[in-house]
Amino acid sequence: MGSDVRQRQDYDLFVIGGGSGGVRAARIAAQHGARVAIAESSRWGGTCVIRGCVPKKLLVIASRFRESFAAATGFGYEKVTPSFDWRALVAAKDRELTRLEGLYAANLDAAGVQRYAARAELIDAHTVRLHLDEGVRDVRANRILIATGGRPRRDARIPGIELARVSDDMFDLETLPRRIAVIGGGYIAVEFACLLRGLGCEVTLLHRGDVLLRRFDADLRDGLLEALQAQGIAVRLQTGLRAIRAEDGARVLDLDRGNAVTVDEVLLATGRDPATAGLGLEALGVQLDGDGAIVVDARSRTSVASVYAVGDVTGRLPLTPAAIREGQAFADSEFGDRIVEVDHALAPTAVFTTPEIGTVGLSEAEARERGHTVQIYRARFRPLRDMLGGNPQRVMMKLVVEQGSERLLGAHMLGPEAGEMIQLLAVPLQMGATKPDLDAVLAVHPTLAEEWVTLRKPVA
Repeated sequence: MGSDVRQRQDYDLFVIGGGSGGVRAARIAAQHGARVAIAESSRWGGTCVIRGCVPKKLLVIASRFRESFAAATGFGYEKVTPSFDWRALVAAKDRELTRLEGLYAANLDAAGVQRYAARAELIDAHTVRLHLDEGVRDVRANRILIATGGRPRRDARIPGIELARVSDDMFDLETLPRRIAVIGGGYIAVEFACLLRGLGCEVTLLHRGDVLLRRFDADLRDGLLEALQAQGIAVRLQTGLRAIRAEDGARVLDLDRGNAVTVDEVLLATGRDPATAGLGLEALGVQLDGDGAIVVDARSRTSVASVYAVGDVTGRLPLTPAAIREGQAFADSEFGDRIVEVDHALAPTAVFTTPEIGTVGLSEAEARERGHTVQIYRARFRPLRDMLGGNPQRVMMKLVVEQGSERLLGAHMLGPEAGEMIQLLAVPLQMGATKPDLDAVLAVHPTLAEEWVTLRKPVA
């Protein structure tokens, strides 16, 4: 950029949003020599660190100890009846989040990024208005990056919806409810249903659709439903919420089919919306799609030349690693010496239910819909730990393979450490590996992972 432009602007880049994508973009741009500032209205680290992935995973880990205590008797340990302190868990979680938030802030400072604890909005294509504690301040930047993420969805049309909690609220409850209804059928709903059940809650999972995790492989969906029910979670599909009302300190859910449900708390987990409200985007002419997400091209450019967007606010792939990769690619492309575009096609993902889900590539149905002739390799078995531990649940591992070329199209797992395994299995899929490539690998025995390289006969 020309020196005359630099002199007219306060910054080369202004980032709105201090979550994973925004922080990565700010740091990398600063390392490329740009003058960078960033604004965050809540806490540094954003949804993932403060009210999403990280605290959720801590609660998931906590919820799995109960089953481990029960399994230990099969290995010769005396039976124990553990007591659980919800407030102690919340306090430990808070200490860890405070530590992580400090690291995010320190890393920005070390990179030379100017931080503002403020709500920000766009006034024009180069001006950001900051709402600071001491008053309003306008700053100018050559480029502006929107990385404000998403917010939990509430359907205001449902009477009494204000009586329900959203995922942001769940990490700071004063007490753990004895009975809770979880509304939804996606990632957040099934994860919270499992962790709350593991912590001792009576859980009812209500979903208006006919299947959970609709976009996942059918074997994963079916296996998870069976596991949820085996844990004592009451799953009611094809059941919509009509209203919520308070009654004698409880919450009564009126449904569109079946009997009403009475619980102590209600968790709405019906999705998230892009956090675009109040940014001034419409007045500026930034194009939004029908869901309110910012429309961007492969290089994260919006319809306004100086404005860019990354992460969940774009609606491309609402996963933290995607936001980080997009932020890095934006910074490298705009302030580095190379053009980088992010490939979202083979993104691995995990669902931290118990049992866990890990998946990458095409499901069996997607592969067939796209015209592939496929072979399916699948195994179901009880892991060694459960032979003595007594848990009846079974692991499911599945490969979708293109017939003829034998190229790996998808890998899917339901079972312990599925997320860890699928991260590694995503590497050969990204490289275009074939089924014979896996067959040539020597197995590590006895492990769950050896099954990936010992699946020999297709089942379909």
